[in-house]
Amino acid sequence: MMEQKEALCQPAHATESRALRDRVGMYIQARDTVDTIAKIREAEAAGVQQVWMATEYAGRADVLTAFAAAAARTERIRLGSAVIPTYPRHPLVMAQQALAVHDVAPGRLRLGVGSSHRFYVEGIYGLQQTSPLSHLKEYLQVMRELLWEGSVKYDGTFFHAAYTLPRTARVPLMMSAMGLKAFRLAGEISDGAITSTSPLPYLRDLALPALRAGAEAVGHPTPPVVALVSVALSTNTEAVFVTIRQQVQRMIHIDAYARMFTQAGFAKAVAGDEADLDALARSLVISGDEATVRQHIQEWLASGLDELLLSLVPIVDAESERQQLLHLIGSLDA
Repeated sequence: MMEQKEALCQPAHATESRALRDRVGMYIQARDTVDTIAKIREAEAAGVQQVWMATEYAGRADVLTAFAAAAARTERIRLGSAVIPTYPRHPLVMAQQALAVHDVAPGRLRLGVGSSHRFYVEGIYGLQQTSPLSHLKEYLQVMRELLWEGSVKYDGTFFHAAYTLPRTARVPLMMSAMGLKAFRLAGEISDGAITSTSPLPYLRDLALPALRAGAEAVGHPTPPVVALVSVALSTNTEAVFVTIRQQVQRMIHIDAYARMFTQAGFAKAVAGDEADLDALARSLVISGDEATVRQHIQEWLASGLDELLLSLVPIVDAESERQQLLHLIGSLDA
């Protein structure tokens, strides 16, 4: 495999020396592509350094197409997909789309992909999902060879590809990671792991060591972790708790989340224990006024995580709270 990109696989001291604002991104949720462009432009104007999007939060429009449009209307903000499902799209096609965004905004795209969930892949697209981590490994290998080296000739279990590009694009190739096997794989083959909503102790004590072990096994620097964190800008702790608990009750019925929560020590919550469900819900959100949330952000980053991806949980006024979060992130180094 090719060498990892030096600028991304930084040692811990290099990550810690980065400005705080540079290590915190915002999850964008939009009605459609026009709204996506407007919100990305607004984030850039507010001083946000990185935005992330997923298809379900882009008005069900294609994220990379929306990024290409937004890239032409912005100057410096980084654009990250978190994440695009691999199964519906051949890796050559994904690489070509990434190349188009890179052409418009060199160095600003971080391409996060993932195998998604079986109910999504099979239930929506009608595709069979088998050995998702092996499938994801081959997917990233095909994209890396094509984008980074300019040509690929690959003969694997899932993919057979032969193609050449007239130019290269060293787009960072990141992957979603939820379970410990996925974190180990991310350490082996990716330019970064993008987490799902997970308890901090799980990420710190189990996921990060698995990531490091994967990197060490192949002699690569440990790639960065971008941790998805739910944020509620509200001091109404009961309202925040009720909202997050409703989300958790849906998540535990998805197999991948259930396994991850069990690994994180919340097996009783997965089994329906009310007290454990309460504890799990409280572990998945940071909330309070801007000063309190800022303090929690610093605590999460101090735990060994490289970056945070903040996802707003609206409580009273979604637009007002979104503006607050934009201001918070944009002023982190003030």
